Amino acid sequence: MEITRVGFGAWAIGGDDWTHGWGAQADDDSVAAIRYAVEAGVNWIDTAAVYGLGHSEEVVARALKGIPENDRPYVFTKGGLVWDPADRSAGARRVGEPASLRREVEASLRRLDVDRIDLYQMHWPTQDGTPVEEYWQTFVELKDEGKVRAIGLSNHDTKQLDRAEAIGHVDSLQPPFSMIRRDAAADVIPWCEQHDTGVIVYSPMASGLLTGTFTTERAASLGPTDWRSRSSDFTGEGLQRNLALVDDLRPIAARKGVSVAALSVAWTLAFRGVTGAIVGARRPDQIDGWVPAADVALDEDDLDDIAAAIRSNGIGDELTRP
Repeated sequence: MEITRVGFGAWAIGGDDWTHGWGAQADDDSVAAIRYAVEAGVNWIDTAAVYGLGHSEEVVARALKGIPENDRPYVFTKGGLVWDPADRSAGARRVGEPASLRREVEASLRRLDVDRIDLYQMHWPTQDGTPVEEYWQTFVELKDEGKVRAIGLSNHDTKQLDRAEAIGHVDSLQPPFSMIRRDAAADVIPWCEQHDTGVIVYSPMASGLLTGTFTTERAASLGPTDWRSRSSDFTGEGLQRNLALVDDLRPIAARKGVSVAALSVAWTLAFRGVTGAIVGARRPDQIDGWVPAADVALDEDDLDDIAAAIRSNGIGDELTRP
């Protein structure tokens, strides 16, 4: 698959009626945002069964119905998280048992209303005792059977990647990666480059912090159904440090003629081995802020200035530039 450098992330459009929701979300806005992204040239959507406990996949399917077959984007989704329908407030369990994964694939196919999933990913390492080798063998079989086109891992480390690769090729990895969270640059991204594994990073704008529009007031208004209200990055000293970084990024973005959001995404794309970035949106207008990231070329001065901004605000000791 030849994918665009940025893809539409569908976590937030799952709504607020589950433990990791982003607050209330109108489905009509979500559908409009997806269609707007596709019209802007984005050719892939990344969702997961657990987002909204199935709801995100259903919204994606609704949006795709209005798009001609030849213009439809690729659809990527994830499995391995099983929830209790009777208790939507309970956290999902990390399950890798083969029969469970097969049930999940069939459920995602139904919700997405597709005959084949373009990329199916294991969302997290398991907690039910199923070893990597066993659940990855199931993924290989699903690909061989034509249920899915490509298979990947999300949130897995290099040791787990090695174990999976011994069973069958890992087509892609999805790690968190942003100016605020940079550890993937030191291990899993280089591993993927060495093994011809694609990398689609998630949260390149740090769940909204690096958009250039987030404020202290906005953070204070986050309700109890928005997981960010419980994150140290969105409260207290962590929030102030992150917003100070954004202020330091503004002049760099201005000289490139783009938003802070586009600059933040472009920074992740500047790393060798990164194939694309998953960028969320809840309304069409938000997409205009980050779509240009695919065409932003950061030079050495830009990268040096971004690295200096990260260091001066005391945001971790990991790599600060490509």
